Amino acid sequence: MPVETTVNEKRGAEGSVVGVREQEGPGGLWDSVKKAAVIIGSGILFLAAFGNSLTWHLQRFWGASGDFWQNLWTKLYVAFEGHDAALFFLGTMLAPTVVFWSTNALLLLVDITGKPSFITRYRIQVDKNSPVDPVKLRHAVKTVVFNQVFISGPMVVAIYYLMSWRGNPCGPELPTFHWGLMELAVFSLLEEIVFYYSHRLFHHPSLYKHFHKQHHEWTAPIGVVSIYAHPLEHVFSNMLPAVIGPVVLGSHLSSTSMWYCLALFSTTISHCGYHLPFLPSPEFHDFHHLKFNQCFGVFGVLDRLHSTDSKFRQTKQHERHTLLTSFTPLTQSIPDLPKKGQ
Repeated sequence: MPVETTVNEKRGAEGSVVGVREQEGPGGLWDSVKKAAVIIGSGILFLAAFGNSLTWHLQRFWGASGDFWQNLWTKLYVAFEGHDAALFFLGTMLAPTVVFWSTNALLLLVDITGKPSFITRYRIQVDKNSPVDPVKLRHAVKTVVFNQVFISGPMVVAIYYLMSWRGNPCGPELPTFHWGLMELAVFSLLEEIVFYYSHRLFHHPSLYKHFHKQHHEWTAPIGVVSIYAHPLEHVFSNMLPAVIGPVVLGSHLSSTSMWYCLALFSTTISHCGYHLPFLPSPEFHDFHHLKFNQCFGVFGVLDRLHSTDSKFRQTKQHERHTLLTSFTPLTQSIPDLPKKGQ
């Protein structure tokens, strides 16, 4: 065989190896950067196209009702004058706690009784929690109450003094409409980043068995177990992703309180086990509880970047991961494939 032919074949083989290496590692840094550029670029184009129209309509609503909210806040501010700490605690602990338990009271009624059928027909894991194990539930509720009183409570007090050191979180003026929108966007972005990476860290074998395994006792979750976790995990993976945004921006109590309420409502829906009409889809996080090693984030952006949703995207659960706008359960309109032998 000629030497030149051998050299060319060797070079071709090396080129093939390089090509394969370039195609490997879908979760690699460069691939993630390219995917991030596509997602962020698409988001910018979307906002440019629709943002002005959307904010114009919302601004009209806010302008019509802005004086009402400001007057309401002024009355509250005057009533608590000199007691900012109490006002902050009511806004960041009492209001979110009321939202959490009022939402979960309705869900627990269904979980405990297994009725009414017009709700249970939307259960994601059809053969689970029908009804829920009462012993397991009592333990979960006790842990949740402990986390709220002895972990979240002291953290909120510390956050108040930290935010007061930077400014006045209970100031007399409410934030503007556009600033409030910007804050919610930043809060959501920071929550996605901090929750994704802290959550993945707790899935590391050396941490999982000591801390995060407790949360995954529920392979078919219910709403109340959204903050059923080891105290250390509750600090770093439940509380920190939610509180970091308001602390970084030095947000007003009104924005902070609304965000905490939204965050608790969102995580309750993500864990509730029911894909209900006109509510955000819980399929993504429900699949995480079922399979453990997929779908670590909140919105799925970082999961897509790191390919930690690759198996999820091949499932019927992914097909059902959409806003349900009819009253037909998605387990019926998008049924599971028949098992082998059936």
